[in-house]
Parts: sequence; C-alpha cells; structure tokens
Amino acid sequence: MYKDLLAENDDLNNEEDGRSKKSSYYESWMKTAFDKAQEALSKGEVPVGCVIVYNDEIIASGRNTVNETKNATRHAEINALDALFEYCNIKHLSYEDLLKDCSLYVTVEPCIMCIEALGNLKLGKLIFGCSNDRFGGCGSVVDRHLEYRYMEIVKDIQKEKAIELLKRFYKGENPNAPTCKKKTN
Repeated sequence: MYKDLLAENDDLNNEEDGRSKKSSYYESWMKTAFDKAQEALSKGEVPVGCVIVYNDEIIASGRNTVNETKNATRHAEINALDALFEYCNIKHLSYEDLLKDCSLYVTVEPCIMCIEALGNLKLGKLIFGCSNDRFGGCGSVVDRHLEYRYMEIVKDIQKEKAIELLKRFYKGENPNAPTCKKKTN
C-alpha cells in the first residue's frame, strides 16, 4: 500500500530523491510516535511510543506503561495493539484483515516479545527509530523478524532522536525501581 503511495510521485523514482522523500514520509508519522514517547518519559516510563497507520490515518497509538501499571508486558506496541483491537471492535472490522495493510511506527526496535506479537498477528510493515541493544528482536539481539518474511522492516528513522530520549531517561532515577536497584552516587 505505502509503496503505491510513494510511487505516485514521479520524483520518488529517482533513488536519491526517493530515499529522502520516503524518510520524510516516515518521519511525519514518527513525530506522533515521539510525542507518545515524550508522554511516557514525563510519566517516568522508558520513553517508547508508537502509532499504527492504516490508509494514511493513525488508527491506534501506545506508549510504555510498565511502571504505571506494574505490568512488565505493557510495552508501547502491546498498548497500541490493544487500541487497534478496540478500534476494530467499534468499526466492526477484522483485525486479521486490517493489520496486514497497517504500518507500525515505533521509536525503538521492538523487543522479542513485541516482535513475536506483531509477527503472529501478521503486521504488514514495521518502521522503527533506534536499535534495542539489550532486548531487540529485529536483529540487535536476536533475529526473530526473519520468521515473518511478509513483514517489511525499515529501521533507523530518526535514530538519533530516539537515542537522545533514552539517554535522558537513563540519566535519571527510576522512581519505581526497588530500593536494592536504586542508583548510588
């Protein structure tokens, strides 16, 4: 679907121009994902945010809520999927049919748990900012994404911005960390 959208513009047939225009197209959606990541940071969460796009419309979004909910599975992608399921219920749509034509934009490479969920649900396209060198499921730690060859993956979109947000979080103290894990000066 997005290949068709991008190909509509003849300028995109020029490889150099095409790369910058594709990047610009991706960055427009990533802006909202970064807004969600910033929201997570302001709540004391690891700053990861994402949006799910279908037919050039954001239909779901999510941010990390692990500390807030005290539930280690409440990653941005999982929260966005829950929002997508709600959207589909309201609109009487099948998420199985919808997801294959959706793109998920996330500020950080999905962890192993999240890429498994996205892959098993047959997401069509994944776009992410920076690599996740601790838990990444799309090549940084393990290559789980290779199991899902139908999923197109684009990485390093606004990578530096994603890294900067993570650095801001990890410079500070996690107010929800157990006492034995608190930083000492």
